[in-house]
Amino acid sequence: MSTVIDDDRDAPPSEDAPAPQPVKARRGLLLVDSPLGRRLSLPAALILAVASGLLAVLAFPPYGAWPLAAVSVAGFGAAVHRRRLRGGLGIGFVYGMAFFMPLLAWSSTQVGQWPWLFLSALEALGTGILGAALAVCSRLIDRHRWTWAPLTGVAWVAQEALRDRQPFGGFPWARLAFSQADAPTSAVAWLGGAPLLSFVVALTGGFLLAAGYALVTRRLGGLRKAAAFTAAAAVATIAPLALPIGSTAPAGDTVNVAVVQGNVPRLGLGFNEQRRAVLDNHVQATLDLADAVNEGRAERPDLVVWPENASDIDPIENQDAYDEISFAAAAIGAPIVLGGIVHNDDGTVSNMSIVWDPEDGPVHMYSKRHPVPFAEYVPYKDFFSTVAGWIDPRMSEGLDSVAGFEAGESDGVIPVAGTDITGLICFEIAFDAETRDSVLNGAQLMVVQTNNATFDTKEAQQQLAMVQIRSVEHGRDGLMASTVGVSAFTDHTGAVAQATEFNTAAVIQSDLTLSDASTPATAVGILPEAVLTGAALVALACAIAMNVRHRRSQT
Repeated sequence: MSTVIDDDRDAPPSEDAPAPQPVKARRGLLLVDSPLGRRLSLPAALILAVASGLLAVLAFPPYGAWPLAAVSVAGFGAAVHRRRLRGGLGIGFVYGMAFFMPLLAWSSTQVGQWPWLFLSALEALGTGILGAALAVCSRLIDRHRWTWAPLTGVAWVAQEALRDRQPFGGFPWARLAFSQADAPTSAVAWLGGAPLLSFVVALTGGFLLAAGYALVTRRLGGLRKAAAFTAAAAVATIAPLALPIGSTAPAGDTVNVAVVQGNVPRLGLGFNEQRRAVLDNHVQATLDLADAVNEGRAERPDLVVWPENASDIDPIENQDAYDEISFAAAAIGAPIVLGGIVHNDDGTVSNMSIVWDPEDGPVHMYSKRHPVPFAEYVPYKDFFSTVAGWIDPRMSEGLDSVAGFEAGESDGVIPVAGTDITGLICFEIAFDAETRDSVLNGAQLMVVQTNNATFDTKEAQQQLAMVQIRSVEHGRDGLMASTVGVSAFTDHTGAVAQATEFNTAAVIQSDLTLSDASTPATAVGILPEAVLTGAALVALACAIAMNVRHRRSQT
């Protein structure tokens, strides 16, 4: 005989109904009784949280199994449902560690395990808070079952909004949106940016969760409800294909852009000790391209893009580096946009993108607006150096060696060869505000310069996925130029062309179409995120009020 979980037994009691008589709690390997109804046992919830976190990893590059992002959200929601606040917090943190540790494993390849573990734990606090919030909302969800999917969606966006900004300026890596670069749902970014795309993915997960619950509880009409929720999940996934992203497709002039991936002598932090060799690699690759142009084997580009850190020798104060870059620009007969380290008059250092004209040399410099904490600068340096020294003296030495980059105050646009391109260096592409500001201020191409030499191909592919999403979001052709790979071109649909291999020297070249159009996402900016986060806070407040009223009714 099959066991059926009764609908009335599983739902919270009405506030107007008489208090139920106490019953002996029943415990099993999978389900246990709780004041809110039957829930997963703690071991089962933890196992589900870990499994769901690992599924989320597979949704991101290099694996690209994007449907698993929604499945992961569903598993997360099931694990924290009907738990106390601290239970939701703990299970959410476990989910986060299972997710972030393997996803961000590239951060340990050169700097060691401690920074990787600290970063993973810091990010997992966000999913811990999410788990606590969803646990608090359990009574509201059980009372109004239709709220489960939208509440899951808005709560996930609110959690990402927090991680995107705090602490130390935030770390937007691993947003659900960035797992969808090759999915039909990616078109949602055109409508409302990365936050709305994350909402749709989490909403889909919420529908799957509600469908699974209807099947497992075998409620009256459970099959019909499960089918309806499953259909809703399918619609949320496929419906974005109908969005008219072609209406804002680039339609301006075309420019021929060459991306030079010079490669480095070897991977790792030590490559900075060979910064002259890195510069020479990019100069030589550009000279080779110039030879191909002169021999008719390649088209002369309108502009050439070198990656971040292509010249870690300050080319402004070092005459030798200045001459080498000038020679390369003159040979190719086009301006070079190169990443370089520049020492300022006040003794500070800036991570710059420099426009190098074939005749006039450096004519424009963009300073990175969002330097990386603990890599390009150290917040509260004395405190963190001391704490790091207690854990591992090598960590303290590493923090002490950080130069301390100054944050730039540019409008995020780089004028070059009659074209305005985005000023985005490395992980600035992960931030909504920096990317949108560049487009609003006139950028016609989505250009990202990055240095992946201290990481691995997984990090590079995850970053390229962000460029794909941003190209869709703002309707721009784009590119990523990396020292070691992956370098590639993208278009307004998110399609990738000419992606390079990792840890190789390469030159790629393409005609890109300029755009001055504004997508709905560009126009509305932060509004979708603000509305969805506000809805999450309102839902949480309602859930808290409902819980308080219930406790009072029981006394």
